[in-house]
Amino acid sequence: MKNKFDLLTTVEQGGCSAKLPAQMLDKILRDMPFQKHESLLVGAETCDDAAVWKLDEETALIHTTDFFPPICSDPYEFGQIAAANALSDIFAMGGHPLTALNIVMFPSDRIDISVLKDILLGGADKVAEAGAILAGGHSINDYPPKYGLAVTGIIHPERILKNCSAQPGDVLILTKPIGTGTIVAGQRLGMVAANHYQAALDNMKQLNKGAVAVMQEYRIQCATDITGFGLMGHTLEMANGSNVTIELHVEQVPLLPGACDLMNMGCIPGAAFNNMKHVGHAAAVVERIDYNKKMLMYDAQTSGGLLICCQKDTVTEIVEKLKKCGYSQVSIIGEVCKRSSADEPFLHLLP
Repeated sequence: MKNKFDLLTTVEQGGCSAKLPAQMLDKILRDMPFQKHESLLVGAETCDDAAVWKLDEETALIHTTDFFPPICSDPYEFGQIAAANALSDIFAMGGHPLTALNIVMFPSDRIDISVLKDILLGGADKVAEAGAILAGGHSINDYPPKYGLAVTGIIHPERILKNCSAQPGDVLILTKPIGTGTIVAGQRLGMVAANHYQAALDNMKQLNKGAVAVMQEYRIQCATDITGFGLMGHTLEMANGSNVTIELHVEQVPLLPGACDLMNMGCIPGAAFNNMKHVGHAAAVVERIDYNKKMLMYDAQTSGGLLICCQKDTVTEIVEKLKKCGYSQVSIIGEVCKRSSADEPFLHLLP
């Protein structure tokens, strides 16, 4: 029989919404003495999705880790989503995962241990689906429960996708709809329809694996996955790191069913306000944009889609191939522009 324990009763903020605010991290990391090495191809300086270490001329390792408190009620589904989210950083870099290690925090004195078993089974199944091997892990007693993975992947040193390589003239593609933070908040408050909640779960469980072959086929140079800092926050990292201006079109951004309705009912998660504060004046927002749709652009995502930069002459082919890979709501949502001055906002949010 399926375990009936509701994990959402243990948290106020779950999934990537539980991340420390980006502006707080910026202050802490600003003075950190990050080491440099000729073999470290991607480090912490650009806030990229993972670290990359060159082994030789043909092989580089990708290292990443991610974990968080429950994002949904069912333990097995929580394990699936947390694993998919951690694996996503490997896919965002264009790589293939090799091994994964469990990261577990669980209150064995407060919740039946069978709940943890279901979480781990969900994670193991998702790791296997990704083509990787689950090779161990580490656990401690802690409340509320938290789960994730440390993942090692592989890639050719010359085929790495970074979040700081956007070029003027590029077009932006988003592979999945947004709104998971709002939907989960609505579920916790009893405001969301059951089919809309399930659609959000299915969206978070979907791996970004299918996009890797397409990105490598078209020699994509720049991509990132959309998680806790929201579409606006992660796009800002891309624009800032690439020293370009990015224009996003609100009406072209795919949304999960029910997300707008929840926003209209006042269900705006606190993480969205944190993300808006972080982006601040780096974004110029057209006044006539609906407030609630604007806030969805800041909504913290968990196991979100990939934001991909590509050339205009290939965008139609890439979108069609991504649809065939199962990304039914993949959309062209913006373009990359040359920065006209140092004072120009990095982001322009347009209708």
